[in-house]
Amino acid sequence: MLSNLINRKSFGALASGLALAAVLPATQALADAPKIDTGDTAWMLTSTALVLMMTIPGLALFYGGMVRKKNVLATIAQSFGATCIITILWMVIGYSIAFTTNADANVNQFVGGFSYFLLAPMGLNAVNSLAPTIPESVYMCYQMTFAIITPALIAGALADRMKFSAFMLFMSLWLIFVYSPVAHWVWGGGWLGSMGALDYAGGTVVHLNAGVAGLVTCLVLGKRHGYGTDNMAPHNLVLSVIGASLLWVGWFGFNAGSAVTSNVNAGMAMAATQIATAAAAMGWMTMEWFIHKKPSVLGMISGAVAGLVAITPASGFVNPGSALVIGLIAGVVCFLSAVYMKRAFGYDDALDAWGVHGVGGALGAILTGVFASNAINPLAKGWLFDGNGGQMLIQVYDVVGTLVWSGVGTFIILKIIDMTLGLRVSKEVEVEGLDINLHGETVQ
Repeated sequence: MLSNLINRKSFGALASGLALAAVLPATQALADAPKIDTGDTAWMLTSTALVLMMTIPGLALFYGGMVRKKNVLATIAQSFGATCIITILWMVIGYSIAFTTNADANVNQFVGGFSYFLLAPMGLNAVNSLAPTIPESVYMCYQMTFAIITPALIAGALADRMKFSAFMLFMSLWLIFVYSPVAHWVWGGGWLGSMGALDYAGGTVVHLNAGVAGLVTCLVLGKRHGYGTDNMAPHNLVLSVIGASLLWVGWFGFNAGSAVTSNVNAGMAMAATQIATAAAAMGWMTMEWFIHKKPSVLGMISGAVAGLVAITPASGFVNPGSALVIGLIAGVVCFLSAVYMKRAFGYDDALDAWGVHGVGGALGAILTGVFASNAINPLAKGWLFDGNGGQMLIQVYDVVGTLVWSGVGTFIILKIIDMTLGLRVSKEVEVEGLDINLHGETVQ
């Protein structure tokens, strides 16, 4: 009887051991698999909403207040329309091009794959290796809000004179052939990211990209009728101040959210963003006060946006002191580019898309190479603190590569649209106003 009991216990132990051995690999696999973190997910849901707020209503109000009253609805419609069409195209193919891998390693350096067409493979529990602690659905939506605001920024350069139909087609083609490849180059495993380019939240991918496109667009379209002679002052700066304020608040989702986790990196990016923005507003304001003897409200909000732009590529790589310096430099340089460069060369960049976003984005990218600190982010080694002059050269490659691709791509897209739909409204429509002629509505 005792021997039977011993045999039963031995058999039970053996069976338990075999069962445990069978379970261990599966358990280890589960332990090694990415774990979705509820804290990170909550922060990224919030960041996604903040960045969407930057376009609607932030950018819509910022730009809408700066145009003449007869064009305010048309300007706001551009931000709203861009949000709609880009959301659809990002879901259909944009995300796949930017953030998935091409089977051909050489091709993958320049463009992602097409396996995520219509987001078909995205399951409920899917994650992207670029953001392993949040659902891929959240990461896709977060990156969608970047894809929305980038082309929408271009509207500042073409205000008051582009057909709405041409604008919507331009937004569509530009997203697919310009924005998505550049996003892949830097963030999706492409050649600039592999080279070591530092762009925390979109200095080149977003702002330089859009700024160059804005400059090319205003040159192709030509000047507004009456430019330099008619009064083209902003019709309602209160709207623009509200829009700029929403941009400032939303930008914390833009920069701190780019940590893709609720950790110390997000905290430092948030601090850098706030400091640089305030410093740039003061820099622009001081220049205007000194030269024109009065600090304008338009100058204050323009300076703040310049600071937001310049700190974007650097926000997760620099300390607060560096953020202060970057903001001050951006306020001064963007003031000079938006006021004096535009006047010197005579182009009609209506709302300073190039002067603020193009120049500010390039400046921020270069200064990231100067001030990036390994003590703040292990991925970063800049010239000033770590003696890495090579990083500055990589940043220059980043700027030049984005500038050339965006400039050439934008020009080709505009010429194709001009030969088909036509780009510009007639002189009569422009003089009477876009609101009533393009949308059948006016603001009283």
